[in-house]
Amino acid sequence: MERTAINPVTWSTELGFNQGELVSGHTRTLYCSGQTAMSDEGKPEHEGDMAGQLALSLANVEAVLAEAGMSLEHLVRLNVYTTDVDLLFQHYGVLAARLGAAQAAPATTMLGVTRLAVPGQVVELEATAVA
Repeated sequence: MERTAINPVTWSTELGFNQGELVSGHTRTLYCSGQTAMSDEGKPEHEGDMAGQLALSLANVEAVLAEAGMSLEHLVRLNVYTTDVDLLFQHYGVLAARLGAAQAAPATTMLGVTRLAVPGQVVELEATAVA
């Protein structure tokens, strides 16, 4: 698989994401359902704690990736849904640090939403990975 970052502007790379990811020669694509801060038993965790929810949501994305034989480095798309954009920005380093450590800079969209499916959840991550 060959990945090429597409960045007609450079400001996004300073924030840790590419404007686009051109993928060629791949054999497998994984589309992950939205992952929130849910325990292995399906119970919501870290109510009211954006950093905790962000960390667990990303860990849950990593678990789905691992089950498919992939890791964060294979992410080409990440959608971030939140009920509080301003609060998310205050804790975005939780996500950015783990993506940076994996040398992952997927094309990313952040959306503010009224609510998420599970009451008490404030962030949800939806990912696409290619290997």
